Amino acid sequence: MTGAGADRGAAGGAGPAGTSAAGGALLVVGDVITDVVARHAGPLAAGTDTAASIRTVPGGAGANVACWAAHRGAAEVRLLGGVGADAAAWHERELVAHGVLPRLVVDPRAATGTVICLVDEGASAERTFLTDSGASLRLEPADWSDALLDGVARLHLSGYLLYSEPSRALVTVALQAARARGVPVSLDPASAGFLGELGAGRFLGLVEGVDVLLPSRDEACLLTGMADAADAAAELSLRVPLVVAKQGHEGALVARSGKVCARVPAVPVTPRDTTGAGDAFTGAFLAALLAGAGPEEAAEEGCRAGASAVERVGGRPPSPG
Repeated sequence: MTGAGADRGAAGGAGPAGTSAAGGALLVVGDVITDVVARHAGPLAAGTDTAASIRTVPGGAGANVACWAAHRGAAEVRLLGGVGADAAAWHERELVAHGVLPRLVVDPRAATGTVICLVDEGASAERTFLTDSGASLRLEPADWSDALLDGVARLHLSGYLLYSEPSRALVTVALQAARARGVPVSLDPASAGFLGELGAGRFLGLVEGVDVLLPSRDEACLLTGMADAADAAAELSLRVPLVVAKQGHEGALVARSGKVCARVPAVPVTPRDTTGAGDAFTGAFLAALLAGAGPEEAAEEGCRAGASAVERVGGRPPSPG
């Protein structure tokens, strides 16, 4: 795969020479974002200053998943994402440093997406996002090539791609290509807020054919209209073969064929920043599946990675070395 600076629509390339299906690569298609993380103690003071610790770090749900999958042992992780020229080189360096093979499409008309993450330094370290998706949701079918699936054992799609028209079309093309090759596909809805705007019915229609759905508790409930996460996960598993509902400090639920078949406990931890915890879970979960783990064991790996993530600021794992 080529790196940043590729012309839009030139997403061809089958990865490094010698890569084969037996190599079991993971291809992630998703958002690459610049996160501005502001950690503040106590409530925000409207109309004046609130003291905060502020850092600019690489993020994006798709990019975070790719980095965590590599960090948790996936042998080869590839990422297709859209960036602006303003930060393309930085994001490429950061992805490579985490062991990811990036294929970044540089958009000449949009800046790299930016998210302001407001993190309350209270006990829950809960976060609120202000999101400018920028180039990340301007990926389109012309940026896809079926050759991207050469040597790929699993395809993961960031749900953020479903929240704009061009990237929705890309999801459809990628999903069809994967199904034609027999490559299993996972998807994380990514945002309860954007999901609410899109609508549950439309979302479920767009993800038809996905093999694994990884919603948060709120997303699972929103997709089904149910108040209980276990009931929601069970209901979703009548439409998607495997549903893994992430519940933060309550762990995860694994559901198949209309019933919850496993309840995986969370790893106790004192959180600093919950940004990217769900991405860490997903990346570790997929890495475990690629290594041959079953869904419950993979969910246990996901919970361990999620616990590690909330002890750090930002959504990425520590860089090797």
